[in-house]
Amino acid sequence: MSQTEDKDYGKVAGEQLPSPNGSDTAKRPHKQWLSLATTLAVVAALLVWGIGSRVRAGASLRTEAAQVAVPAVSVVTPKRTAPTQEIILPGNVQPFISSPVYSRTNGYLKKWYVDIGAHVKQGQLLAVIETPEVDKQLEQAVSNLDTAKANLALAEITKNRYQSLLKSHAVAQQDADNAVGTYNANKATVEANQANVKQLQTLQSFEKIYAAFDGVVTARNVDIGDLVNSGSTSAVKTDLFHISQTGKLRVYVNVPEEYSQGIRTGMTADLTLPEFAGRKFQGKLVRTADAINATTRTLLIEVEVENPTGTLFGGSYAEVHLNVPPQSSTYLVPVNALIFRTEGLRVGIVNEDGKVVLSPVTPGHDFGNEIEIVAGLRLNEKVIVNPPDSLVSGQQVQVVQATLPGDAK
Repeated sequence: MSQTEDKDYGKVAGEQLPSPNGSDTAKRPHKQWLSLATTLAVVAALLVWGIGSRVRAGASLRTEAAQVAVPAVSVVTPKRTAPTQEIILPGNVQPFISSPVYSRTNGYLKKWYVDIGAHVKQGQLLAVIETPEVDKQLEQAVSNLDTAKANLALAEITKNRYQSLLKSHAVAQQDADNAVGTYNANKATVEANQANVKQLQTLQSFEKIYAAFDGVVTARNVDIGDLVNSGSTSAVKTDLFHISQTGKLRVYVNVPEEYSQGIRTGMTADLTLPEFAGRKFQGKLVRTADAINATTRTLLIEVEVENPTGTLFGGSYAEVHLNVPPQSSTYLVPVNALIFRTEGLRVGIVNEDGKVVLSPVTPGHDFGNEIEIVAGLRLNEKVIVNPPDSLVSGQQVQVVQATLPGDAK
């Protein structure tokens, strides 16, 4: 190897090999430890970041699991019932006055002048009855009265004569007294015969049947020649006609006991009838029975309806619409909010803490989709609809829907 090559080699070697004094040898471990520390720091940072990420993911998973474990419920707010509640009840329409017409004397129907549907006035002649027995009895009574009057006239003359003679003592006092007694007896006989004649004349006047009031003839039950029995005897009575006054009608309604306290005289009532579709007739409640029927547990009320044109017929069936005020503050909730438990009827209420309270309630009227609650609810409470069977008091729930009954979606 040449000298020039030795120098180059030495130069090169001098750059790569540590100097003979040991300074390069001291620096090498220091660099190795620094590199190792850096690597360890990076690995530690990676480990810390990975563990933190897993911890955060676990916490998030537990939170989500806890949220999923809380059941979601839909709630509604109770709706206050209307100030008045309309009830629809069946009613019987009857004429204001309806009366059968009887005869007060026995005989045969001679003639009738009105038939069904006839509008009659008070005092109008309806029929005539033949009463031959009464006529003969009246003739005999008149004859007896004439005889009694003749006897009275003779007794009066005799009395006056004896009283004149008594003044001159031409007759005895006894004879004068007898004459006065005979006169008084004949006078009483005349009065009795006059009463008998008046009675028979009254019976004879019953041969003519008159209308007692303005109205419509709704029935005629006899024809010419029929035997008519007096309505005042124990024999089978014959009602000749039926007359109804239909200018004003009475409608009788049986109101259930639960609504009875809201019924007041003066209330208006609307009538609807099947034969008048879409039409209402207004009436007025005029009186009540003021007593509950022990058999039907209803209150009988009477509604008057004006019927001047005779549009409505007596005996019709009508539906009576009454607006009855409730007796207490009540609320409406959907029927699917009710919970049937062995301890009684309940509804689930979500309190301010999001926990369930099973509250006992008292139901009222069932309206199909909604039911009336008369006790156990307040206005702003959140009531759970479609509650699960596992729902218990104190259970944490999540409200996911809040609607009012009857609100449009």
